[in-house]
Amino acid sequence: MTAVLTPIQQRFSDLAGQGRCALMPFLMAGDPHLAATRATLLALQARGADLVELGIPYSDPLADGPVIQAAAGRALAAATTPARVLEMLASLKGELRIPVVLFTYSNPLLNRSMERFCRDAAAAGAAGLVVPDLPLEEAEKLSAIAAGEGLDLVLLVAPTTPAQRMARIHAASRGFTYLVSVTGVTGVRTSLEARVEALVRQLKELGPTPVAVGFGIAGPEQAHQVRQWGADGAIVGSALVKVMAAAADRHNGDADAIAEAAGRYCAELRAGLDH
Repeated sequence: MTAVLTPIQQRFSDLAGQGRCALMPFLMAGDPHLAATRATLLALQARGADLVELGIPYSDPLADGPVIQAAAGRALAAATTPARVLEMLASLKGELRIPVVLFTYSNPLLNRSMERFCRDAAAAGAAGLVVPDLPLEEAEKLSAIAAGEGLDLVLLVAPTTPAQRMARIHAASRGFTYLVSVTGVTGVRTSLEARVEALVRQLKELGPTPVAVGFGIAGPEQAHQVRQWGADGAIVGSALVKVMAAAADRHNGDADAIAEAAGRYCAELRAGLDH
């Protein structure tokens, strides 16, 4: 009997059949307000995003660089909470058709309880979770809970991850494996580390789970480079967050203007990936 694919697995399978690389923009929910987030999610879908990584703001985002930390601060100042993020996401049912992967830290997740968080996230329409500060042993526990709600728990591999542990992470990751392209926090880099190409190949040899590269992709050229290296997806966060912040400043936080700027940048990334 053929296994039923999750929404994330199905999306990567469809793209592989088309010979395309997945584009996955990241945005911080509630930056500068949830109305802008809602409009931007739809704009990204319309301008070529295949999946979206949606950050839930947290006061101590250890894996994030200054750009995304600032975005989280603005979102928290706008009274953005996990519950409000999920309410906003639920309001997009029927309109938002691309898989949404929630990016959160373990503290908010554990405060709500793993079981309740996964249940509420699935009910709101999320397709997956990324929890960067969760130890592998805890992640394996969460993965089973998430899978029971139809969610994929995506695990991260860093350039410094030992080979044996990398194999274990890749085997446990669902939906795709998130390959961190740099040693350090998120943020735009002028160039990607050459060893990422070897890491992509190594992961692909370990198993069939798709590999998406994130942390440091600064624009269309680097997105295209990731595709040339054989990755199945490119995740773009800080660069898009900067575009949205600039639009918010220029247009006094107007949701439509922010979404339009994000959509234009998404289209440039799409063109770079498909070049």
